[in-house]
Amino acid sequence: MSDDKDTPVTETDLAALDDAFERADADDDAFEPVPDGRYQAVVDRIELVRTQNGDPMLKWTLRILGPTHANRLLWRYNVLSSDENVKWLKKDLLRCGVQLTRLSELPANLERLLDLRLDINKKTKGDFESVYIDRRVRTAGEAESPQAPAPATAAKPRGKAKEALKKF
Repeated sequence: MSDDKDTPVTETDLAALDDAFERADADDDAFEPVPDGRYQAVVDRIELVRTQNGDPMLKWTLRILGPTHANRLLWRYNVLSSDENVKWLKKDLLRCGVQLTRLSELPANLERLLDLRLDINKKTKGDFESVYIDRRVRTAGEAESPQAPAPATAAKPRGKAKEALKKF
């Protein structure tokens, strides 16, 4: 095999691995899906990408910490194609302790999401798997830190509560 990373891979390179390929177990059941349930995970990777339709999307790679299914990966996707989608992303960010004033600040703040510990919930409905962020889990060191993120602002009153406040 060649040590030069710019040299194309040849049949001769691959032939050296033929025996290992024949012995390899390609059982489709080797990686059963992670069962539905609650898990503690760490944000292993976070990236802004585009969907096949070209919409911006925040892609979370979450690594389960255990005790069961340790090191298995789950993914959360925030597609940003509607006001409702943006609302879900904002809720996820606030649950992670990241408060932005503008969505355009997100790229500069992605690193703040890396390595966060989260309580997550995986749910399957038919063929679709969804992962929800329940809350950030603070370590002992983070709990004592004076640099804790500011809490989310109070929700604006709606419906009957909004009407009741108009009287004042």
